[in-house]
Amino acid sequence: MRPSLLLPLVLMIAACGERSPEPAVVPAPPAGSDQPTVDVPPATAPTPTTAMASMPAPDAIGFGGFGPARFGSNEEQVRMAWGADLGDARPAEAGGCYQLVPQPRGASGYRIAFMFEGGKFARIDVDAPDIEGPGGGKVGMSAQEIGRRYAGRVQEQKHKYVEGGHYLRIGAPDAGAGVLLFETDAAGRVTSWRIGLPPQVDYVEGCS
Repeated sequence: MRPSLLLPLVLMIAACGERSPEPAVVPAPPAGSDQPTVDVPPATAPTPTTAMASMPAPDAIGFGGFGPARFGSNEEQVRMAWGADLGDARPAEAGGCYQLVPQPRGASGYRIAFMFEGGKFARIDVDAPDIEGPGGGKVGMSAQEIGRRYAGRVQEQKHKYVEGGHYLRIGAPDAGAGVLLFETDAAGRVTSWRIGLPPQVDYVEGCS
């Protein structure tokens, strides 16, 4: 074979021995593109939200207390009934009033709180719209809706601090000692509610 024909053959053999090039990196589609994207699963499962961590079981709240923890129970019984972290609040003085709040506490409010006085469970406070009281009353309802739900049982009193607001006080249906009390704003909307035993259920300022 002539030398002039050998050179192209050598070049062809050398080219076949080279590695294939790396695949090209495909850029991500621009914003607004119709091209599908691939969701990458997170490395760890998300932590529960504050709302989930502060949500009582359905029908746990009643005129008699919280689940198996009846009004008059001690702190340990309430903690066991809740089954999660309630913080470490303590009264300013022995036998004083204080409230336990589920942790972590949200920035928008306490959602639910458990009041103690004299070492005894006395009241539950709620400011979350997704937690219902016995009978179905909840934050965001109108005074008229509360009146329909608890027909013939509502005692209306003027709010101590909110002009045009009211307290809607409802006694237990079985003539028990428990009281359910809704607070409304000037527009007649429920802003919070509480349930418990007198006199603590009527404390306007809570433990303040």
